[in-house]
Amino acid sequence: MNGKNGNNSGNGGLLHPSVDKVLVIEGTHAASYAVKLARVQVIAAYPITPQTSVVEKLSEIVSQGDLAAKFIKVESEHSAMACCIGSSISGARAFTATSSQGLALMHELLHWAAGSRLPIVMVNVNRAMAPPWSIYVDHNDSLSQRDTGWLQFYAESNQEVMDTVLQAYKIAETVSLPIMINLDAFVLSHTSEPVAIPKQELVDEFLPARKPSFRIDTADPKAFGALIGPDAYMEMRYKLYSAMEDARAVIRDVDSEFAEKFGRSYGGLVEEYCTEDAEIVLMTSATAVSTARIAVDELRSMGFPVGLVKVRAFRPFPVDEIRAIAGRVKKIGIMDRNVSFGATGIIYQETKAVLYNAPVRPPLFGFIAGLGGRDITPETIKEIFSYLLNHDEPESETIWIGLKSKSAKQPEHPLPQNPGGQKKSEGV
Repeated sequence: MNGKNGNNSGNGGLLHPSVDKVLVIEGTHAASYAVKLARVQVIAAYPITPQTSVVEKLSEIVSQGDLAAKFIKVESEHSAMACCIGSSISGARAFTATSSQGLALMHELLHWAAGSRLPIVMVNVNRAMAPPWSIYVDHNDSLSQRDTGWLQFYAESNQEVMDTVLQAYKIAETVSLPIMINLDAFVLSHTSEPVAIPKQELVDEFLPARKPSFRIDTADPKAFGALIGPDAYMEMRYKLYSAMEDARAVIRDVDSEFAEKFGRSYGGLVEEYCTEDAEIVLMTSATAVSTARIAVDELRSMGFPVGLVKVRAFRPFPVDEIRAIAGRVKKIGIMDRNVSFGATGIIYQETKAVLYNAPVRPPLFGFIAGLGGRDITPETIKEIFSYLLNHDEPESETIWIGLKSKSAKQPEHPLPQNPGGQKKSEGV
């Protein structure tokens, strides 16, 4: 299926005329090849599992002369972002990659990059935060950076990693804000899938050379990052806020342009699947979406009116899309692969906030699953849908799915025998 209720996030379009070749590659290498196609000029590299393969492949690409870029080996993630800030403010197209603790170490400079209005693109391979040490996936590392002023995207497939990096540079250079592209550790980063590599000349048409509106220039010296007083600071923050608001329309437009040229669309900020006649929808993001599609197909074949909403862009948050969906369904479940301690799942929080002043507010159910790489299977998704089908309201603000602790309260609700919720007529 295609379009609003289809799946364009996988590896479709492998035979599209824009394709130069198809490679079976890991998600990390999909990012690397996209950086090459984007003609990035400066790469700041510091290794951290499971991101290391991104910069390793780029080091090969640069050393072989396939990309005319400055490859800078730095001593920390903090230095990597400092390097990107310096190169971007000079007018170069800059890139780096990180994960987890490395992203946390960058935190101070993430504010500097956004506040300086620099279109840096970074790939973050989502990895659970320590302690205890983990190299597996959840989304707390990136979502804990939500207020730094960076746009955030979450990829479902290796193809989407490739395509979102290319889209990200065009979006970032239009709104003058940095962008973080997130992919799940090991589920994508170290898993190989067929990826369509577009032709360089078509990428050049879609993403021409950067033309910075301001930069360091010895012929026209200016000060950057200077102290500012209360008379102007608030206006600077308003401009950053406005740029993030404007980014919604830019994301939609860039995705549409990308679809016309390369044959693949990701719906802009969200992608819907089987929602046209759904009464209950599940919202989630990243690779869990692919698993959820399987469960939705199975449940719909049994007659259950369920659908799926993929949150592709977390910043800016898809306000209009979520309100429109809420206006036509009876219940919304949100499955977070993260947790805000002392509160709830983060996408659940954001969705509640978006719908608070909306004219229609269906019941919301917040689920947490898959932390630290815990498997999210079709059975996990069906357990969530079973809960949604069996309850008119949530029993608690946060419903944990898949805990092994015997003391933890686990929802145990089988699927209803009558999917439509109506008494069957005799003889049917």
